[in-house]
Amino acid sequence: MAYFDKAIPPGGEGKIRLSVRTRGRQGKISRNARVYSNDPAKSIVRLGIMAFINPSIQLSPPKIYLIGKEDHAITKVVEVRAGLDIPLTLTAGQFNLSEKLTYTIIEIEEGRIFQIRFTSIPGPPQTYRGFLKLTTNYPEKPEITIWIKGRFLKEKSE
Repeated sequence: MAYFDKAIPPGGEGKIRLSVRTRGRQGKISRNARVYSNDPAKSIVRLGIMAFINPSIQLSPPKIYLIGKEDHAITKVVEVRAGLDIPLTLTAGQFNLSEKLTYTIIEIEEGRIFQIRFTSIPGPPQTYRGFLKLTTNYPEKPEITIWIKGRFLKEKSE
């Protein structure tokens, strides 16, 4: 989002304020903006913003896609990392795919790193989507949602 002084007198100064929405983002981001002027030497100036967003809780990957042949189990893992110095606790919340998947929460490093292991329940060809919500002890992020898409493909008969 850009805010700026609309008119600047010759030889004067103006202000440009750029902001970036970081909600739901993590890691390195960069954004650019172009400033147009009537200065013949520099009619366009490019401004850039670079940042590294260290969220209070990092999901890797933030969503999963399980795809495989019908009647075969598929497993995917989401890693959850604490971004604060406070030990993280995770509690199972709402899960709307219990007839399609099972999941387990494994604490890899106490209060710091967790793995959420999803395994599909073998079934006929179908597509599904849903989520797992986990409750945390972080007031900055009291709940995290892992989005899930899955698909069983029809086995080719020979």
